[in-house]
Amino acid sequence: MAFPTQHFLALICLTLFLSTTQDEDTPITRFQRYLRINTAHPSPDYSSAVSYLKAQAHSIGLQAQTLEFSPGKPLLLLSWPGSNPSLPSILLNSHLDSVPAEPSKWLHPPFSALRTSDGRIFARGAQDDKCIAMQHLEAIRNLRSRSFQPLRTVHVSLVPDEEIGGFDGAAKFVESKEFQSLQIGFALDEGQASPGDEFRVFYADRFPWHFKIRAKGQPGHGSMLYDNSAMENLMKSVEAVSRFRESQFDVVKAGKAMNSEVVSVNPVYFKAGVVSKDGFAMNVQPSEAEAGFDLRLTPTTDPDEMRRRIAEEWAPAVRNMSFEIIEKGPIRDYMGCPLMTATNDSNPWWLVFKQAIESAGEKLFRPEILASTTDARFLRQKGIPVLGFSPMRNTPILLHDHNEHLQDTVYMKGIQVYESLISSLSTYTEGSH
Repeated sequence: MAFPTQHFLALICLTLFLSTTQDEDTPITRFQRYLRINTAHPSPDYSSAVSYLKAQAHSIGLQAQTLEFSPGKPLLLLSWPGSNPSLPSILLNSHLDSVPAEPSKWLHPPFSALRTSDGRIFARGAQDDKCIAMQHLEAIRNLRSRSFQPLRTVHVSLVPDEEIGGFDGAAKFVESKEFQSLQIGFALDEGQASPGDEFRVFYADRFPWHFKIRAKGQPGHGSMLYDNSAMENLMKSVEAVSRFRESQFDVVKAGKAMNSEVVSVNPVYFKAGVVSKDGFAMNVQPSEAEAGFDLRLTPTTDPDEMRRRIAEEWAPAVRNMSFEIIEKGPIRDYMGCPLMTATNDSNPWWLVFKQAIESAGEKLFRPEILASTTDARFLRQKGIPVLGFSPMRNTPILLHDHNEHLQDTVYMKGIQVYESLISSLSTYTEGSH
């Protein structure tokens, strides 16, 4: 008799859950249990995630406190006191939340954390970025089991709402008295998988601007030719934006820059037309039209020049056009400098980081700008050096994608890498490198 697919999948999940709960407590099963907690928007189960992680922290002797800067959005802060707490501390940051998943598009249910026979662990958040949260804890567990004592205090922060901007999580955290008391000297945040043999490391993020262009014009019959109609003006704007986009993309295609090193702009919606019973009135020219764009600035982009371009070229007032820019976070630090962390000899933390990777038997690809955006920007705004790093090599980039997964061996290797990083960073003293 044929067995309904949904019942079959449910049976697999139930069997997997029951078997895992009875399994020996291992780094992999602990990772799977965290992945099974559904922290995807729009209704992330923060409470269960915090409870689970706090239990893990207590099992390895870490101090734990839950902070809440916005109702219903807890932030978990774990601490491993150093022998010299007067030294600036180390922060390991990750986020609790995940983006939504479409179960029907996945090979395995996105919150099953199913581990296939070839070692792939399927789950939303497997790469972005529940892996590094658990790797931080597993690395500390292993270091403590060997009686390692950090010189600097090591903090582990697990923040809410990164996937929707981080404004109620990391942004408020860095402004708090609790954060100031940590005296952070250096931080690690999330990075991205590497399809090649070398780890990737990120010294900056691009910065999102969401902007809308609105056009107004003479309404009238669809057969008439009006000068500066709303749709005509909006189409001219879209063409101007497209020319700029092509000019940036040409640089990438010519191999002169990576995608993250140019300004990207993409249309995300168009809104116009007079609604009728069967859709839109095709014989009516609308008096208003609007388009929305996702614009990503590089750390060195001049924001004033970009505003000028939008005002004069993309949405000129002389064509009855207006625009709105929604800046999604900071683009300069407290001294007005670009939000970038130095990756040269001027930054001793970079040297310690690089040596720790080499000590783990690994190699780094050249430092990059992250094409998207992370909570690292809020830390960099405070002048704190931050590197984005997720120890996943020979791994497809699947963040926000269907069938997000991580190989078990890649996960386990990442724990070893963090052991090297945490031990090196937490014992660094100025002048020792």
